[in-house]
Amino acid sequence: MKKFKIALVITALASLALIGAALYFQIVERMLPCPLCVIQRYAFIVIAIGSLIAVSGSNTARKIGCSLGIYAGITGAGVALHQLYVIAHPEIRCGIDPVQTAVNNLPFADWIPTLFLAEGMCGTPYDPILGLSIPQWSLTWFVVFTMVLLVVLFKGKPVATTNSAQ
Repeated sequence: MKKFKIALVITALASLALIGAALYFQIVERMLPCPLCVIQRYAFIVIAIGSLIAVSGSNTARKIGCSLGIYAGITGAGVALHQLYVIAHPEIRCGIDPVQTAVNNLPFADWIPTLFLAEGMCGTPYDPILGLSIPQWSLTWFVVFTMVLLVVLFKGKPVATTNSAQ
């Protein structure tokens, strides 16, 4: 079980590191996040939270945390795929639309605007990083995190309980 706990902690830290990277690109490189980028940020944060819940020890917490993280990973991967589709089809618009309005009306956009306020356009072409676009990197990490959480969910051994009747 120790290796699964290490995997969960690494998953949580890596998810938060990706949020840090997103903030670096936003603040330092002036790459404004689009609505789809912000939704992916939410997904990475939920993966981190789910991983930390799962590492807490109980079997129920492991199941709930992993399930939450898996759901966020699948959702984030779907959003990243949609963003790749938008980038591949420039005639599709994404930016000031109902998605941006909905994302920007969430309470977190007011509470932490630097992290959760969508101001960019989804089809804006940015230079690749190590050969992949930002949505491709996001998709890759969503798949990796989802696979880790699936393994922990289905291969993780239940915590041994003591039976007072013995």
